[in-house]
Amino acid sequence: MPSVAVKLYSVFFKLLLKHRLHNLISSPPSPDPFGVSTRSDESVAAANPSFTDGVATKDIHIDPMTSLTVRIFLPESALSPSELRRGEDDSHSHPHNPRSDRRHSHVVIPLNQTSPERNESRRKSYEPYGGYAPSAKRSSRKLPVMLQFHGGGWVAGGSDSAANDFFCRRIAKVCDVIVLAVGYRLAPENRYPAAFEDGVKVLNWLGKQANLADCCKSNRRVNGVELKKLNVQGHIVDAFGASMVEPWLAAHADPSRCVLLGVSCGGNIADYVARKAVEAGKLLEPVKVVAQVLMYPFFIGNNPTQSEIKLANSYFYDKSVSALAWKLFLPEKEFDFDHPAANPLAHNRSGPPLKLMPPTLTVVAEHDWMRDRAIAYAEELRKVNVDSPVLEYKDAVHEFATLDMLLKTPQAQACAEDIAIWVKKYISLRGHEFSY
Repeated sequence: MPSVAVKLYSVFFKLLLKHRLHNLISSPPSPDPFGVSTRSDESVAAANPSFTDGVATKDIHIDPMTSLTVRIFLPESALSPSELRRGEDDSHSHPHNPRSDRRHSHVVIPLNQTSPERNESRRKSYEPYGGYAPSAKRSSRKLPVMLQFHGGGWVAGGSDSAANDFFCRRIAKVCDVIVLAVGYRLAPENRYPAAFEDGVKVLNWLGKQANLADCCKSNRRVNGVELKKLNVQGHIVDAFGASMVEPWLAAHADPSRCVLLGVSCGGNIADYVARKAVEAGKLLEPVKVVAQVLMYPFFIGNNPTQSEIKLANSYFYDKSVSALAWKLFLPEKEFDFDHPAANPLAHNRSGPPLKLMPPTLTVVAEHDWMRDRAIAYAEELRKVNVDSPVLEYKDAVHEFATLDMLLKTPQAQACAEDIAIWVKKYISLRGHEFSY
């Protein structure tokens, strides 16, 4: 059984979440096409382009018409040995200047409490390093790309939330991948299908980035816009001098090894994006979705499963609270638990046949009322010969590996490592050297 601390935290979590959902229902914000991708009362982690804790991060607003953003998590393993040595040499040759160390964001300097002016000058001289910038003169290691969709019941969370930042850093390191955490638009300002469309938009953006990076080798015209090569970091600029290529992805990303990972309601988005990737086929090249990971997906249906009956009042996201979240997410005229966004096995589900879906790893928790429907979906995939194992964690609750309070538990760490073992079957350049 979950610990007493988890049970108490769950009680307060559900009270606060239910209060937030009722407020959004009683006083709904006006529809806003631009939308919001994070709430003002959320605990967020600032992006840090230096390799703090072995991962550098940056935020990119990829759609000028909406609030859609991505946070890039670049693990230090992407650096070539020469780049690592350069960072070490810089730190040794300038021991008193932390800004020359590309792998650390800050140092602690003892301050003289009797001299405020001197302390202020010290603070300025020890400002964080401006961030990692790949060198066009050095060959870079290419890493697979993982698109991550956060949870939060459609109305909360964000790619920059403190909990999501911690989780994505962990995944980037254990899986040895570049993580793109998607800051999709939240409900109720933007109801279905906004979040799903944002997921597809990021996948298309990744493909565009890969194609533009190839244009760095020569001057070309793309969509009627003349692209000119710059000698600095191989950037491509348009006629106004605006950079069009994301340098971290151009230097280090291999989009032909793309994995989707969805947490809770993000699992529903990931599954939708996977279907759209199958439909697009070669039109997405060079992007290829090779696998997806669904972590306790937010599935529901009109005909209740055994777990939905037995565990309806389970921890954190119980069934009544989740129903409120679906009410805020689905348009009023489309509200139905058998909606294709809610039930992956609904009779009205459109898209490609299940046999064409990518390999799918499903993570479920013992004390989660959504578990049975996720397992049923995995079983249907297996029936048509799709690799779709299920990892079930005992004494675990919904979001046991991603919730802020539970992130540092041994079970959360073990889950990330289990995901890495399976994912590496499909992203390893040396073939299926791993088994599960």
